[in-house]
Formats: sequence, C-alpha cells, structure tokens
Amino acid sequence: MAAPRAVLLLSGKRKSGKDFVAEELRGRLGPDVCAVLRLSGPLKEQYAKEHGLDFQRLLDASAYKETFRQDMIRWGEEKRRADPGFFCRAAVEGAVQPVWVVSDTRRLSDVEWFRDVYGDVVQTVRIVATEETRKRRNWVFVAGVDDAESECGLDQGVSFDFVITNDGDELSLDQQLETLLQALHSRL
Repeated sequence: MAAPRAVLLLSGKRKSGKDFVAEELRGRLGPDVCAVLRLSGPLKEQYAKEHGLDFQRLLDASAYKETFRQDMIRWGEEKRRADPGFFCRAAVEGAVQPVWVVSDTRRLSDVEWFRDVYGDVVQTVRIVATEETRKRRNWVFVAGVDDAESECGLDQGVSFDFVITNDGDELSLDQQLETLLQALHSRL
C-alpha cells in the first residue's frame, strides 16, 4: 500500500452533507486519484456479523439502520476503547490512491490516529449546515444519538484546516471546494 499524499478527514453533524462533499471531491479528482473511505463501513460490517444483521441495509439511510444506531454506537465505543485504531486501520486497508477522503471522522481519537500514522499529509475539514438545512434533509434530533460522542466528539478540541458550509448554495459550495482542491494540488 502506497502512502497517501493527502488525507482529508471530513467531519460534521448528521445530514450536514459529509458524504455528498466526499463524492464531489472524488468526482472532481477522479477515482484513480481519490478514494473515499468510511470508518463506519468496517464498524457496520463487523457489527452485522456479530449480530446476524444485513450489512448492506446498515449502509443506507434507512429505518433499518436507525433501529440499530444506538446499540451500534455503544458497541463501536467498546471496540474503540479496547483499540482506538481498530476501525481506522480497517478503513484504509487496500487504499492505493494518492488522496484519501475519510467521509465520517467523528472522534478525536480518529483524528489522532491518522495524524500519528500519516503526519503532515492529514488535513481536517469540517462540513457545516444550519439546523434548518439539516431538517430539510430529514434530520430529526434523536436523544442518545445527536448528543453522543459520535456526533459531538469533534465539536471542540480540533482546529480545522478547512470549514465548508453546505447549506444548498451550489455556487458557494463550488467556490469552497475549489479552494480546497487548489490546496490539494500542491501536494500531488
């Protein structure tokens, strides 16, 4: 596995558009240059195996996933306490592109693991959207989810390299992504 030249750690609240921004970046850079990695993928896969659940259905934005979300969060926290890099190592396995976009960075321990392993190529990107915008995207506050570490773990303690506002203004988002891409191109 070749070492990446850039690792972008995307974080943000549910329905802020982290996956959308990650896919936009991959689309602009191309799949040969950019891999979108998800920490939740390995977590959901292992959780599904251990609990006899449908892994594919845990990956989508369905009621099925929401049924198990709180227990999955609890289970994932237990795994992280035992081994903070468990899901990070699984997510990067097999990635060969020079740019990695981690679309669901949620905890300080995730940021620390990537910085410890990949050093100066790591940049943090916060995706923000107003509560009103998130509600338009079908977000509803859920106690035990939206106030848990999985949603609030990076609300403080991280100085973000980039903050991208994703409130539905396509021109503004395009300009912000171009600024980020210009910074990336100097690393490639």
